[in-house]
Amino acid sequence: MTLTASSTTPQIGDNISRQTLFWLLITNIAVLSPLFDKTTPWTLGICAICLLWRVGIYVGKVAKPPRFLVTSLAIGAATTLALVSKEIGLLNALVNLLLLGYALKYIEMRNQRDVRVVVLAGYFIIALTFIDHQSLLNTAHLLVVTLINTCVLVTLYQDKHSLKHTAWLGSKFLLQSVPLALLLFLVLPRFAPLWLVPNMKEAQTGLSDSLAIGDIGKLTRSTELAFRASFTNAAPINAELYWRALVMENYDGMTWRQEDGIKKLQKDALLFPPSRPSPALMLNIPALTVTSPDAMTSNSDLMTNDPDLTKSPASISSEGQDAAKQGNQNNKPSLRYQVIAEPSHQPWLFGLDVAYSQDDSVVNMPDYRLLALRNVDQRMSYQVESWPKAKMDLRLSARQRQINLALPSNSNPRTWALAEQFKTQYPEPKPRLWAMMRHFNTEPFFYTLTPPPLGPQQVDDFLFENKAGFCVHYAAAFIVMARATGLPARMVTGYQGGEFNPQAGYYSVYQYMAHAWAEVWLEGEGWVRFDPTAMVAPDRIEQGFDAQFDPALSYLQESPFSSLRFKSMPWLNELRQRFASIDYYWSVWVLGFNQDRQNQVLSGILGDVTNTKIAVFMGLCISLIVLYIAYSAGLLHFSTQGDPISARYQQICNRLARHGIKRNDSDGPNQFAQQIIEQYQHSAPQLCTLMHTLTQSYVALKYQDLPADDYQAHLTKFKATAKQLNWLLLRAKVKKKFTLAYHW
Repeated sequence: MTLTASSTTPQIGDNISRQTLFWLLITNIAVLSPLFDKTTPWTLGICAICLLWRVGIYVGKVAKPPRFLVTSLAIGAATTLALVSKEIGLLNALVNLLLLGYALKYIEMRNQRDVRVVVLAGYFIIALTFIDHQSLLNTAHLLVVTLINTCVLVTLYQDKHSLKHTAWLGSKFLLQSVPLALLLFLVLPRFAPLWLVPNMKEAQTGLSDSLAIGDIGKLTRSTELAFRASFTNAAPINAELYWRALVMENYDGMTWRQEDGIKKLQKDALLFPPSRPSPALMLNIPALTVTSPDAMTSNSDLMTNDPDLTKSPASISSEGQDAAKQGNQNNKPSLRYQVIAEPSHQPWLFGLDVAYSQDDSVVNMPDYRLLALRNVDQRMSYQVESWPKAKMDLRLSARQRQINLALPSNSNPRTWALAEQFKTQYPEPKPRLWAMMRHFNTEPFFYTLTPPPLGPQQVDDFLFENKAGFCVHYAAAFIVMARATGLPARMVTGYQGGEFNPQAGYYSVYQYMAHAWAEVWLEGEGWVRFDPTAMVAPDRIEQGFDAQFDPALSYLQESPFSSLRFKSMPWLNELRQRFASIDYYWSVWVLGFNQDRQNQVLSGILGDVTNTKIAVFMGLCISLIVLYIAYSAGLLHFSTQGDPISARYQQICNRLARHGIKRNDSDGPNQFAQQIIEQYQHSAPQLCTLMHTLTQSYVALKYQDLPADDYQAHLTKFKATAKQLNWLLLRAKVKKKFTLAYHW
């Protein structure tokens, strides 16, 4: 469609039309709306002043601001951002600076060139917003913002049309850009994200590398999604879903922290990624999670210097896998699954024990965690394989033993005394550990998210006074008792359980599912998981968080508008999960379209993928797209024989003839239409209505001297009616049985 410059005299704003100013008011709010969470109060204030001033200009109450005022606002805003940049982070400071520049340019617009600058800046802000807002809902929101911004551009060239027509034109231009966007999405190489600015400060969500007693209790009130996981083979039951995230070995009596050596490895992982052996495939090994005395059986040794441990999971022999399947049907050799982590602005990832990932962006840490090479600042997809029966660290170095036995001096004396009783009564480690586990089951302990406050001797107060707490209380008390009896132990934090989505077959793990448990090192078995929570609140582990706590009194208490409130309503919950499934597929197929998947798609199209083939493919597709856009815009015309209007009318007549409605050579257009109406007005009213409208426009276009506007209106109606008639006739043809009385 050809855009022609409007001859309408602008009413305000020099040569900026009133309709353009109206769309700019909407655009200004729309472009800034997705970034409200990143703006400082100063930025919001200045943007609000600029918007209100523009509203005053639009209604004719105020004049354009003088340049010295705009300059003063710019200097003041830049100075303020420089002062607070260390607090909000470099990237957020740059975002605020861009928003301020957009708002100030918006308020000082004087001609159409300034409007174009504002529109281009709006497109840049939208692209910047998409970096941090990539969910399907946010993408739809940004598409609407893009449409509104495009409508501003349309009004610069066509300001005589209605708001509805302007929105239609903007939508048409966006749809024309879709083929090029799909082509670039498919072909452009996947570079590492260049926008991840180092050392930028971001609000962190989820687990932290230090853990005080009450920290996980705060997370259990959050409905935010942590990650989603889909299994290739059969998924474990809820009681086996222990998602490992962090291991904490240092304890000062108040807080658990990561060990300094691990923190240094984690810090240097980008330059010097640490490596650990991949888990070996074990045959007929009992589960390592201890929740009953029967589970505490002896296992055969697996030495860490076994040469098989240096192999990747994919290199383990198929003979071993077949033997495992034949030896024990319940002993799954490994679990394969994909994890899509939500932005947390932290590097730690999630996996089931013992997890191993071959993704280039994931590091397999020596403490059996998964670590991202960069902070997870946007949704991240990675593949994992876990060996539930593999053992961790059958040999413990003297330094590791010392770290995991250390306890603060003069701390929790009553707990020490209780631990000595267990050691005296149960000299062997396994019976002793089971006695400690049973202690939480036989004594009147209570599992709650709102425990009483603790004093300086936290474990003593919990074990002997309050006897009420949640997972961290029980895990910390168990670890302190184990260490006091000479058994190395450590704290592990992550998530337990997950909400299964039957629509798409994946687990959703939310922040309120955060959990902490203990690991104790046993001779010949390595690190073994112990979860005292299973002794106090078994429903929490076996059936999930909701089986133990009322959602309305826990994670929904501070989230009145969370969609998780629909879980108790079957049909609304099903609808919620269907929408979640759509967002999940968006994450898998669009956000998860990595280099490997790109190569697979291109291989299916081009065969062997080479740079030459890709260049030719891109050139051909771009040429077709450019030709289509040029033809749509009226810049390219194809020569046609005869009158296109008459040809279109004759085409309709020929299609009607195939269905038995023939036009005689002596019949004029009006006479032919009247014959159809008389014969089919009762059996095919839609056909009669469309034919009457088509004939009126055709006769007016061919035989009347019409003004330009009337001619264009009749031409538009003629084309639209002809298209409807063609669809009507095509549907009748596809049905093959053509009876006017029924099929019209």
